[in-house]
Amino acid sequence: MKNLLVLGGGTAGTMVVNKLRNKLPKDLWEITVIDQDQEHIYQPGLLLMPFGTYEPEQLVKKRQSFFPKGVDFIQAEIEKVDPILNKVFLVDGREIGYDYLVIASGTTPRPDQTPGMNEPTLWYKSVFDFYTLAGSIALRDALKSFTGGRLVVHISEMPIKCPVAPLEFTFLADAYFEKRGIRDKVDIVYVTPLEGAFTKPVSSKYLGGMLEERKITLEPDFVIEHIDADTKTMVSMDEREIPFDLLVTIPVNMGADFIARSGLGDELNYVPTNKHNFLSDEFPNIFVLGDASNIPASKAGSVAHFAIDLFSENFVNYVNNRPMENSFDGHANCFIESGNRKGLLIDFNYEVEPLTGRFPIPVIGPLPLLKESYLNHIGKLAFRWIYWHILLKGRYLPIPALMSMAGKELVIKENKERENANN
Repeated sequence: MKNLLVLGGGTAGTMVVNKLRNKLPKDLWEITVIDQDQEHIYQPGLLLMPFGTYEPEQLVKKRQSFFPKGVDFIQAEIEKVDPILNKVFLVDGREIGYDYLVIASGTTPRPDQTPGMNEPTLWYKSVFDFYTLAGSIALRDALKSFTGGRLVVHISEMPIKCPVAPLEFTFLADAYFEKRGIRDKVDIVYVTPLEGAFTKPVSSKYLGGMLEERKITLEPDFVIEHIDADTKTMVSMDEREIPFDLLVTIPVNMGADFIARSGLGDELNYVPTNKHNFLSDEFPNIFVLGDASNIPASKAGSVAHFAIDLFSENFVNYVNNRPMENSFDGHANCFIESGNRKGLLIDFNYEVEPLTGRFPIPVIGPLPLLKESYLNHIGKLAFRWIYWHILLKGRYLPIPALMSMAGKELVIKENKERENANN
């Protein structure tokens, strides 16, 4: 009997055991998941909860209810992995052996990594995150009582989970204060370490234009050094200062601490991983899925979904000494709420940036790419049901795992023609 051990029962870990339990013979394979708690949180909903879209009970379910029959669950904290002994050591002293290991332990915000950020006089009083359940709830209450001043939305460092989420929050805050009739009393500033509003040129220009239309100030190239609690000011490495009345920050994101204790990760605790097949760069029986890896893809649920569609077939081939034929291209797509019941959709991969077009069917759509529409807003809200009932359970979703360029070539051609004309 062989043992597949999965570290992490979040999005990637849950999807992979649902896919593999049906592919690996039950009389030959044991599958076990380890996670430190039972709460599975629908993380995209944390962005919307501060604006009253969801209540906490709509976003949290029991992990174990999503694991298929034949998968064991151990609720425990992981101390470290010994990749030489093929063992995982738990904090309570237990040792769990494995033949193959899947690390799917995700990433978490770490306000402790920025001096002054989690100062008790600031944290959850005038400085908030929305990437945690506690932070989202506290921010909801803070927004209700906010009557005016300077709201700063800030990204500490890349990479982060769902890199479009800070922009979504900014657009939603603009609409929220407009609806309350106090938008003219609120100065909104978007602060990022990037050169522009987003990571890709076309979408960065488009999203930056949306900030400008909404009279939201963009502060690019801001690499935070510390927060001064006394003056409520962010200070950058080049000594720029940005004061705030209410700061909504995305702290440094890091992988699990046990990865550092195991000597498996980089400086942010992400495991070096082959970006096409998810095999560890160092160990031939360790795979890394979801946000735990260092692959240059968006740390978003869609990436985990597309990746695992390909990975499950590769894994079966790999353990049977056959080539891993599927090669992941970094495919991601993300809905971006833009306020007033509208949203955008972007679709991209390692090589191709978000472009205009239609999704999922070229020309027909019905969802427009990189363009605000009511349909994209509905798609964002509908995704919660899809997540709980289809994605997590490993069921078929008729969207190709690899990005399709159908319907997008014309945009690329037009862009090239503009570039040639400018030259």
